[in-house]
Amino acid sequence: MRALQDLSADQQVGLLFLILFGLLALASVAVAWLVARQDAVDAMGHRRQRLLRDLRALWLGALVFWLAWVSGPVGATLAFGVLSFFALREFITLAHTRRGDHRSLLLAFFVVLPLQYLIAGGQHFDLFSVFVPVYVFLAIPVASALAGDPERFLERNAKIQWGIMVCVYGLSHAPALLLLGFRGHLGRGAFLLFFLVMVTVVAQLAQEAASRWLRRRPVARHIDRDFSYRAWAAGVLAAALAGALLYWITPFKAGQALAMAALAGGAGTMGEFVMKALKKDAGVRYWGNTASVTGAVGLLDRVAPLCFAAPVFFHSVRWYFQV
Repeated sequence: MRALQDLSADQQVGLLFLILFGLLALASVAVAWLVARQDAVDAMGHRRQRLLRDLRALWLGALVFWLAWVSGPVGATLAFGVLSFFALREFITLAHTRRGDHRSLLLAFFVVLPLQYLIAGGQHFDLFSVFVPVYVFLAIPVASALAGDPERFLERNAKIQWGIMVCVYGLSHAPALLLLGFRGHLGRGAFLLFFLVMVTVVAQLAQEAASRWLRRRPVARHIDRDFSYRAWAAGVLAAALAGALLYWITPFKAGQALAMAALAGGAGTMGEFVMKALKKDAGVRYWGNTASVTGAVGLLDRVAPLCFAAPVFFHSVRWYFQV
């Protein structure tokens, strides 16, 4: 531990990525071996496809994470801005919009999205916190009203506003973590983002495992038959323990890391549950299962927990530590 502490910030982050890509390489070899051994295509084909898809998503996320760090704050902001663009596009393609919404959609994609990331990149965090929830929330219905189409006006605008909140506002808090200035932790923002991603993933996986092993008592069976308070609590507990184990890569003490991880993990799993309700309303099982029609590729399925966990984690950290 003392040898690790003696390394520079760049060396520590470089070691983090070396370990991350090494683990992914080992996982890829293991998955390739398992796939090669499976002969029952009819019985295991779906599971293999899902496993390979999840592995590709992990590689993609790790590469984006690495490129964001290598390219610095500007590159990280651009990388997550591109992710926001495709996530918002995926959301809108499965929402019912009309010709009268074109002005609002142009405003969302080509004004709101770049401005939100410019504000984040400039570290204007006070404006960053209220730009979408206050100014954009009021501007979107104004733009729609000027189009002169009153049919299902409230429903249409609510969908656009919700898409902006999740895909732009929520996800933009991930690169903003790289820019938080903690004393004695300068240049190590990648660790903070890595901490958030890890505890969010652990919470999600632990909740899914608990939902299989525990007796099912679904809270809202018409949305998700596997979601229960006990499974959710198991996910939060797992995230808290993971956060406590990872406290040494953050500016937090062990107890602070445990609390922040529990908060982020709980927000992420609840966010995924909310997105399942939205998918039920849209009549799809996965955001990406109609790629041939809408162009959706399932990106929103991957980033949805992070879209909810990132703003909760960011503002909790900023409030508690006054940074």
